[in-house]
Amino acid sequence: MNTALDCIPCLVRSALDASRLFTDDPAVHERIVREVLQTTADMDLSIRPPLMAQRIHRRLRELTGNGDPYGPAKVRFNALAAELLPALEAELDAAADPFNMAVRLAIAGNIIDLGPNLHLSEAHIRESLEQALATPLDGDSDAFRREIDAAREILYLADNAGEIYFDRPLLKRLPEGRVTVAVRGLPVLNDATLKDAREAGLHELARLMDNGSDAPGTVIEDCHDAFRAAFESADLLIAKGQGNFETLIGCGRPVWYLFKAKCAVVAREVGKPLNTHLLMREPQG
Repeated sequence: MNTALDCIPCLVRSALDASRLFTDDPAVHERIVREVLQTTADMDLSIRPPLMAQRIHRRLRELTGNGDPYGPAKVRFNALAAELLPALEAELDAAADPFNMAVRLAIAGNIIDLGPNLHLSEAHIRESLEQALATPLDGDSDAFRREIDAAREILYLADNAGEIYFDRPLLKRLPEGRVTVAVRGLPVLNDATLKDAREAGLHELARLMDNGSDAPGTVIEDCHDAFRAAFESADLLIAKGQGNFETLIGCGRPVWYLFKAKCAVVAREVGKPLNTHLLMREPQG
């Protein structure tokens, strides 16, 4: 997915918000915004939006010396998700179709994304999760289930801290012994790392690996060899979140994308209304 003109003000706004999270120094805030404005003026719009975000956050880390400014937020959202999950799992287990409900919950968890909304509140997350289980799902969960049942090797590309707790019910319903969960190799935004995945207990449900990259998506050429081998050998991939969608769509691999269309650019790309909960198969042929 290419960068749209509408992405540029969003990237600048995101850079300013992130710089204020990194440091209280107004001089650093101004320097970051000016650098981003200069970069975007000459930016190749054929690159994918998460690559620009990767460059911005690398520069922020250089200027501030802070390797993981979203760390406290990740701890907070992990704790909130751990608190909320048991009641949601009980509701899911009592549902007429627990698998379909597990897919809905995994997508609902995608609300925990500090890229488009740095000031996301716990109250909003609680409200969104309650509404999500009654929100129509745009996609064919029966076809998704059939491909899962037929798969010998599944690579599950996780997204954000906090969100990964709500992946647990779906992971429990995937074929035992056939699943590897991949997370980011280094901190970027509030994306999940191996530390977050272990805290969420994902190692109890699947093999874990990181992809070696600090991009807020899956940029194959930026990932280490072990991840690339796993990506190519899997006969089914499940990709959570907009960042993975933006970086992988068009890859031609057997990918199912699970995400909430939180951005008008992405909503236009998929031809769906803003805030649609999507279960979308990578186009074939």
